[in-house]
Amino acid sequence: MTGPTFEPELHGLEPLRIPWSLQWLEAKDEGRKWLSELPELLASCLSEWDLLVAGEAFEGGRASFTLPVILRQDGSAAVLKLQYPDRESLHEAAALGEYDGHGAVTLLAHDVDRRALLLERAIPGTPLSTLTPPAALAILAELLPRIWKPTSHDFSSLEKEANGWAASLLDNWRCCGEPFERDLVDASLAAISDLSASQGAQVLINQDLHGDNVLAAQREPWVCIDPKPLVGEREFALAPIIRSRELGHSREDVLHRLNWLTAKLNLDRERSRRWALAQTVAWSFENNHVLAPHVEVARWLYEAG
Repeated sequence: MTGPTFEPELHGLEPLRIPWSLQWLEAKDEGRKWLSELPELLASCLSEWDLLVAGEAFEGGRASFTLPVILRQDGSAAVLKLQYPDRESLHEAAALGEYDGHGAVTLLAHDVDRRALLLERAIPGTPLSTLTPPAALAILAELLPRIWKPTSHDFSSLEKEANGWAASLLDNWRCCGEPFERDLVDASLAAISDLSASQGAQVLINQDLHGDNVLAAQREPWVCIDPKPLVGEREFALAPIIRSRELGHSREDVLHRLNWLTAKLNLDRERSRRWALAQTVAWSFENNHVLAPHVEVARWLYEAG
């Protein structure tokens, strides 16, 4: 799909194209408004931070316009990220600030009002998902403890986030025509009720860490990008990895990730299983559609209980 183009000042290249992965915003009033404002937003950031565009926008991001740039001052490579103002990305810059470059890309600058981030560019930027699943899991097992940090920042809590899923889960399931068995909904609601108030030590966790959000770099071998931060127990943080299709999508693959990671990181397997089930069911609804692969993962996790 070819998106619309525009020509912000200062880029000096061909007209830039809106990535196909942002086209879903055209169906929303607020999405169309943000897209219409994007050229002016981009031009102002390029000017204020004295940047040159170094290529077309990266594909794949569904909630941000992300562009390779060069800092005029010293010629260094960076990434300019303009976030669609959704709730989940609200504290991304704060999380990157907490990581301070340890296991994650470095935050170079942040404009709160524009929801604009200037980031270290991971070079070569090869996704972790291109490795074999065993190699990728080994790297994730080393990376996770480095980004599980105690924090005093006012991030949203896992308990609050999970209670939000619970409040809408049954309605979403019914609005989509009861597309899968009620047992999965009930098991997810029970997990949220049981686990939310009985958590272990609270640390900064990333609820969307998976094989495509970890990139090969030079400063460190592998760095995570695009954190969606919460404060909660470590067992929950395995959920997106357990679900990660790019690391293999079968019952055997999913349960191997659950078993291997909980053993390697000395985490409670049952709590991780139930958290992964709850988030996977909650995230299986997208724009009034059901994500069939998520439902498959949820079934495998439910049956493994």
